Amino acid sequence: MKELYKSASALISSFILHPSSFQMSFILHPSKALCLLLLLAAQSAVVRAAAPPRLPQVAVLDLGDTAAAERSTQQIYRSFGAHSTVKLLDRAQSRAAARGIAYAGSLNLTLAEARDLGAALGCDFFITGDAQVLRRTAFERPLYYEAYASIFLVSARTGQLILWDHVSCDEDTAAAAEALLLAEIPRRAERYLLTAVKFVHDEPAERAAAKLRAEAAVLIEEMPGENETTARGFRPPHPYRRLLPRYPEIARRAERTATIDVLVEIDAHGEVGRVCVVRWGGFGLDEEVVETVKRLHFRPATRDRVPVPVRSLLRYNFRPPQKT
Repeated sequence: MKELYKSASALISSFILHPSSFQMSFILHPSKALCLLLLLAAQSAVVRAAAPPRLPQVAVLDLGDTAAAERSTQQIYRSFGAHSTVKLLDRAQSRAAARGIAYAGSLNLTLAEARDLGAALGCDFFITGDAQVLRRTAFERPLYYEAYASIFLVSARTGQLILWDHVSCDEDTAAAAEALLLAEIPRRAERYLLTAVKFVHDEPAERAAAKLRAEAAVLIEEMPGENETTARGFRPPHPYRRLLPRYPEIARRAERTATIDVLVEIDAHGEVGRVCVVRWGGFGLDEEVVETVKRLHFRPATRDRVPVPVRSLLRYNFRPPQKT
């Protein structure tokens, strides 16, 4: 292969230095032109093989605007930087890019909003979240402190929330609770990195599978708007029984308010097929919604009284229960 590379380099150099003589030679001897093309292709293959693989680029955004949040963000950044499987982007540049599109730390994004943020950051994945140290009271423990970090790992290309984690540590003092949190973050960072690397590895196969599903799928109607002409003769699906997703305890402790949107495929028999989260919120809310939707049964949608499969957007709003 090295000899082939040297031959190609010599031939290409001659072509660059004496192009006119090569043009006449190609006219008289077309086989030489083919030979040069093959050598160029071989040289390109050698260069590609020698080039190191491109590392996934990760942007780490601020987990809040407090001193405790900054320390948690720095710990995540240092933990990721200790591994050679990803390339970290400069935090100041990432912060400026996020502010440039008016991102203010929302943890309840649509796929399109997350993709726009990822494009502005110029990364493959970004980390956002929330970190706080809170004073707590409980019946069995009158006074203690909770230090927590809610960490969101998002694919910049798809906008998907591919990992969400909540690290929480309790102690009698704020400093002790935060020290436990900062010690725990590096232990979990390897799992976050493995998730990102696995996502990169699996993504081509997933895209191919999605293409096959689309080619083999029965034509599914999109739900028409009330005033659209396609709404004439259309009756939307209707659940036989409405089910409400549970508000997770972890979301309650964090007092999360969020809207979760899912795109649901409902077949001509009223059964639920694929469920895709298109606005995520973490804190276990996405999983609760998907689990609830999969338990639903619908009166099927109809077009001119004939049952048809449809793709419908379902929305679930979560807010903390009122304190009594």
